[in-house]
Amino acid sequence: MANLASMLQAQPWWLLLVSFLLVSNCVNAEPQVPCYFIFGDSLSDSGNNNNLTTTAKVNYPPYGIDFSKGPTGRFSNGRTMQDIIVQLLGFQEFIPPFATSRGHEILKGVNYASGSAGILDESGQQLGDRVNMNMQLSNHQSVTSTIAEMLGKCWASKLLRKCIYAVQIGSNDYINNYFKPEVYNTSRLFTPHQYAAYLIQQYSQQIKTLYNNGARKLALFGVGSIGCTPNAMAIHGTDGSTSTCVEKLNSAAQLFNQRLISLVDELNTNLTDAKFTYLNPSGISSTNSLGFTVANASCCEIGSNGELCVPGSEPCGDRSQYVFWDAVHTSDAWNEIIATEAYATEFSGQAYPLNIKKMAQLQSNNDADGDICEIGENHEVI
Repeated sequence: MANLASMLQAQPWWLLLVSFLLVSNCVNAEPQVPCYFIFGDSLSDSGNNNNLTTTAKVNYPPYGIDFSKGPTGRFSNGRTMQDIIVQLLGFQEFIPPFATSRGHEILKGVNYASGSAGILDESGQQLGDRVNMNMQLSNHQSVTSTIAEMLGKCWASKLLRKCIYAVQIGSNDYINNYFKPEVYNTSRLFTPHQYAAYLIQQYSQQIKTLYNNGARKLALFGVGSIGCTPNAMAIHGTDGSTSTCVEKLNSAAQLFNQRLISLVDELNTNLTDAKFTYLNPSGISSTNSLGFTVANASCCEIGSNGELCVPGSEPCGDRSQYVFWDAVHTSDAWNEIIATEAYATEFSGQAYPLNIKKMAQLQSNNDADGDICEIGENHEVI
């Protein structure tokens, strides 16, 4: 410990912080993990699309009407689901978007999510520029390289193993690809079963890329009930009095989710030094039982694109009663319900095989090995 103490005395403050988080035996330290990385689409975007040439950006009111910093590029009246999970994990600040993250703040995580992004590079292209999943992985590679330069490769490897990596993507591969036959030919090339298999094949390689860049705690969110959005019902219609949702969209999403659960099992079996879990983003309780009175309409006035709020328009007064904020994205109130379930639920239908809280408590094989990284060590970040 004397050598460790002398080593730490010569380091900048941010390395002292990381060193404390990694080698301390203290309990109940906040946050529950040292860093949280976010990948995904508009459900998680916190501003990465603001300066892109795209219609999929919302850095204007009434977006952010219930957010402390106002309109930031979040596709909600308030927080995203990932924002709320970050709060539940004990972070004092939200994870910054890649587009504006700078300096030492990347040590606590980065949000790479981009509105209209998909697993497939082309998904969402009719809306304009976006940072697809492969580009997000490239951005993460840049960030991990910077962290390795800041901390040294050994310390960086230890830090990254303790982080949680949340990935919520796939919706746009359906609503802005497969179910837009006027733009994409995927529905003519694949049956829904084949398309789900194709997506998971691509997604599997992307998740393994994260693993190869140091990720050891990965939370993979399924595709939600995309057939129940006001936009889906307006475009496709419903199946009659027995349902208020578009069943062909929900059925396709369920095929994806079933294969994603199987992928989680496969990854946990084959990559035993890591832990993967599946989170269901649709919720297990009925909206009525949760106190929501409006589940099939938008809180804000919708523009001609049929999805987003009209800039400067006046939204509904009691936003706590609405499941949907705009015609595609859920409200802060609904996000809080789902995020809390993802964090703490004991129901395997919502979190399989474990919830976010238990994932945060996991100790990787590398955490307890007793090794101390020396300054100048040239350990690869694997």
